[in-house]
Formats: sequence, structure tokens, C-alpha cells
Amino acid sequence: MGSSIQRNQVDLAEFVDWTGVECLNQNSAHTIVNALKQGYRDDDGLHLESDADEQLLFYIPFTQVIKLYAIVIKGPEEEGPKTVKLFTNKEHMGFSNVNDYPPSDTVVLTPENLQGKPAVLRFVKFQNVRSLTVFIEDNQSDSEVTKVHKIELYGTTVETTDMKGLKKIEDH
Repeated sequence: MGSSIQRNQVDLAEFVDWTGVECLNQNSAHTIVNALKQGYRDDDGLHLESDADEQLLFYIPFTQVIKLYAIVIKGPEEEGPKTVKLFTNKEHMGFSNVNDYPPSDTVVLTPENLQGKPAVLRFVKFQNVRSLTVFIEDNQSDSEVTKVHKIELYGTTVETTDMKGLKKIEDH
């Protein structure tokens, strides 16, 4: 594991609310699950791939509030993602309005990042994260297809409150 992940940071995959995960412009044969879900993302034969062009936009809600510290995005040297914009707590973003909002952080992935070196985020911007929207704007070689082998999110949980339980109370 990369040296920049601190000891108290955990892989946040277990806190992803899978019922709400969305990905725009994904190839139906190579979906977000392949890159994000535990078990699938460790299978070298599986990956996420863009469809109509090189851009990908995915929405990852969490089952509880998290603090995000770093992101790992692994991909191939040529078709691997390059410019990645991260937005916190923004729902229903699409390609038409993704540029209307300032990102919480923008990461330009290096070849080292694509091999698994974590990209450390501006931690102060990722303190009370209920959902993360990730916009992959382009790839390393400006090709039509972007491929992602693995996505890992590292951070900590803010509390042990179950967000779904919380929402139900508010509905009454």
C-alpha cells in the first residue's frame, strides 16, 4: 500500500450505499461495479469503461457520513483517467451541469497514481461527506475510451449514525 495512507484511514468501500451508486456514460458490459466493489475490483479481468466518449461521471452515496482523505484510481497507461474532479454532497449532477459547480478538489493523475499511488485530497474540503461525485474529464492519451481498473476511497467515518435510519425519522 502507498506510504501516504495514514494508519487510521480505512478503505471506505464497506460504507458505500450500493443502491444509490450511479455512473453516466459507462459501457454496459464494463460497469462501475467492476472498479469499485470489493472482490470485483481486485479481478484484473474486470474494469470500468466509458461508452460514447472518454468522460465518466459517477455518484457514490455513503451509508454514513465520512471524511475522505485520499483516492486511488488505477488504470492503464494510455486509457487511464487523467483529470478527475471531485464534488461532495452534490446530487443529480450530469454532464450538462458538471461545470456549473466548483469542484471540492481536482486531481491530475500521474502514471504513478494509475499504478496505485494514492492521490491525497484537500482534507479540509472532505470533512462531512454524505456522497461523492467523481467526474473523469479526460484520459492520459486523449483517446475515445477511458478505462478504470480500480477505485479505492480512503478516510474515516465521522460517526456511527445510520443515515437511512436518520432519514426515516425526518420523514415523520
